[in-house]
Formats: sequence, structure tokens, C-alpha cells
Amino acid sequence: MPDLDLLIEAAREGGSIALRYWKRDPRVWEKPGDLGPVTEADLAVNDALEQKLRQARPDYGWLSEESADDAARLTAERVFIVDPIDGTRAFMAGEDTFAISLAVAERGAVVAAAVYLPALDRLYAADGVAALRDGKRIRASTRKGIEGASLLTTRPNLMPEHWPGGVPQLRRSFRSSIAFRMCLVAEGRHDGMLSLRDSFEWDIAAGDLIARRAGASVSDRRGAGLVFNQPRPLAAGVLAAAPGLHDALLRRLSP
Repeated sequence: MPDLDLLIEAAREGGSIALRYWKRDPRVWEKPGDLGPVTEADLAVNDALEQKLRQARPDYGWLSEESADDAARLTAERVFIVDPIDGTRAFMAGEDTFAISLAVAERGAVVAAAVYLPALDRLYAADGVAALRDGKRIRASTRKGIEGASLLTTRPNLMPEHWPGGVPQLRRSFRSSIAFRMCLVAEGRHDGMLSLRDSFEWDIAAGDLIARRAGASVSDRRGAGLVFNQPRPLAAGVLAAAPGLHDALLRRLSP
């Protein structure tokens, strides 16, 4: 079975598990280090994904938000990068925009990706050729400049101190799941998304490939390309947008 097919199958199975807990008051804990909440659903989905994926590919490394990190992944040629439930706060609130986010990275680059929103039964996927939503090819926006653009980001990201080149005047929206935000850019429903905070690899790995295969430009907040399976699995933020908008925003961030 190709890696992408395996990821899709696993994402759907993980989604079924997540729905068993959704809107049913799952137990919640706060992670140490102010890393936010985790629910019993996150852990149950993670356990099922790890069992399925690692059994199918025992030579692949493993990097997941809900697993203890194992340095053995750094020497693996390929590695699974997993967020069992991206958008845990949305999940806890009974919202339908949480996602299962799965990727395979090879020598630093994502080569297969699946993002599944189980409450919507919506699947985004990408491999080396195309980005798809529910089996149909998707394309990112072709907007060339900032005026009138739609950007998925938090309100604090548009504070003047972040924009030495001038705060961009655009339409702002938000979704809890970073992976979903990147997929919305991939299908052209929004022109871009921006997170200025350091971003964990499991939040952005699948979305990186899906957005790029759809024609968007993806980088960290400084304009550098994203590299995965790093010893410290954090990127310096993430910007995914139509190429012209991506360049225009970078110029405002770093004139």
C-alpha cells in the first residue's frame, strides 16, 4: 500500500475514534509548560494511529504531539509526523473544525499528507503530484497583492509591532486547527494564513505539502522553507499564501 493510501486509511480510522468522544464531555488535562489542553480522545486516537502506522512501516520514525519524543527518528530515512487531533480546543467546544493531521517526511521534506475533518467527513490529501479535497484536485488563490485579501490569522498577529513595513489592511478570519487553515488556503477559500508564533512540526507538516501542491507558497515567518524531522521540531512560524500575497506579506514583515 502506498504511503498516502495508508495515511488516508489511518486518518479515517482515527476520525471514527475521535467522534466517539466528541460532544460527550471527554476528560481533559493541561499539559505542563503551558502547552495547552489534551483530552482522552487525543490520547486514544494517538494510540490507534501509532499502532496502525508503525505496524505497517516499522522502519519509519515517529513524531507525534502526544507521544514521548524518540531520538531514533532522527536517523530514520522516513518519519511519520502526527497530530492526533489538531484543534483540540475546537474539539472540546463541540465545534466541527478539528482535524486528524498525518504526514510522511523523507530527508526533511514531506512526501505524503492527509488531513481529515471527521465531523465534516472532509479529506484533504497530497503526494508528489497534486493536492485533493475528497478526491478532486484543488488550487490555491492567485491573488497578487494585499488589498482585499483574506488571511487566516489571530488578531494579535496584526499588531503594529510585528509589521515594520506597515500593518496590512485585509480581511481577517480564524480557525482553531492550523492544518485546516493551511488546507483552506490550498483550496482557495482563503488567500493566505499566518502564524507568527513558533509552530510545532505536527501542526504544519501535512498542511505544508497540501498547500504547496495546490500552488501556494509556504515558508516560516522569515521566508525560509520548512524543514521537517528536526531535533527540535519547531518552525519559526508559518506563512502559506498565494505566491504574490506571500511575497507582499513578507516585505511588510521584513522590509
